[in-house]
Amino acid sequence: MANHPISSRISHRLQQLQTDGLLRQRKLAELDKASANNLAPTIPNIIDFSHNDYLGLANDPEMIAAIHAGAIKYGVGSKASPLVSGYSEAHLKLEQGLCELTGHEAGLLFCSGFSANQALIKTLFEAGDVIIADKLIHASVIDGVKDSGAALKRYKHNDITHAEQLLNRFPNSALFTESVFSMDGDRAPLDALSNLCKQHNSWLVVDDAHGFGINYEELASNRFNVSRAAVTPQCDIQVITFGKALGCQGACVLASQQIIDYMVAQSRHYIYSTALSPASAHLALTAVNLTQSQPDKASTLFANIAFFRSLCNAKNIPLTESTTAIQPVIIGDSERTLAIAKALKQQGLQVGAIRPPTVPKGQARLRVTINASHNAEQITQLVDALAVQLPREY
Repeated sequence: MANHPISSRISHRLQQLQTDGLLRQRKLAELDKASANNLAPTIPNIIDFSHNDYLGLANDPEMIAAIHAGAIKYGVGSKASPLVSGYSEAHLKLEQGLCELTGHEAGLLFCSGFSANQALIKTLFEAGDVIIADKLIHASVIDGVKDSGAALKRYKHNDITHAEQLLNRFPNSALFTESVFSMDGDRAPLDALSNLCKQHNSWLVVDDAHGFGINYEELASNRFNVSRAAVTPQCDIQVITFGKALGCQGACVLASQQIIDYMVAQSRHYIYSTALSPASAHLALTAVNLTQSQPDKASTLFANIAFFRSLCNAKNIPLTESTTAIQPVIIGDSERTLAIAKALKQQGLQVGAIRPPTVPKGQARLRVTINASHNAEQITQLVDALAVQLPREY
């Protein structure tokens, strides 16, 4: 029905997005040479610097064996809601393993981080509540707040003074932040935020999607092998996603037993969705264990990040202050950003071209993500290509 008014509106908006250089379209992923090295070292395909598989676990042989073993033991699907018959031993073991690692009392699994954040907020908060959030908080948190009816107050990015001002105005609230911010790659001042929240009787809620599995502070100070026993959680609620450093799929909300019990009883996302497949839960637990038993993966990632930054510095390529796997190169103009990403793709190098509204207007960027599977030759190839492609004013 091409003449339907909604169809006309959609057509107009699609054209406007195309004109503005903001039309998002799917691209068929090519085999990533760096990730595929574990399986077939001679594959001559794209070198991917755009994905979030920071530790290279998505193609790790132990992970591949684990998903096979999980499917053999549990089947490939959970077949039901967790409150019917979809909650299995694999789910319980994963929740217990995450609690042991983080120090939280209980956990609740979801099929994605987006649904975990929405479920958390829509279940716990309502009209009359106040949620304080970092200006750059993830879209899933913003959407969750809108759906909950709670008031959203946003503080300047990583600005402790502004966060304290809002907590002074709205005590007994909840403050949301990401641990590592997905587009800028910088880290939140969690210690300071935790202290502030305690002073103002407010929950600290951390979206740990891009931080979990990689302890950058320990890596920087060579303390990676510190004991994990008797962990005290730094926040009241922690949301972990499995699709980044863990290289698989799913998410978990970690909190007090009371909060998790309430979410089990009241979360519509949890009650009315088929559970995460038990094979996926088995796989995620394998990934969690690998992050602890093989710290060399994180150490390799850390070395690769340092190598990339040193090469960029030598080539006068300006970077942000990020010391994480996310290394944005700010271009500014959306069309120019797309053109550079396309030129790099033609050289066999995949980077993310991030444009508004994902980032603020005028801050379009190449989102370069470094992972543990990259080698020095590949990183050098990327930096050399960036030096050629960046605008002259760089």
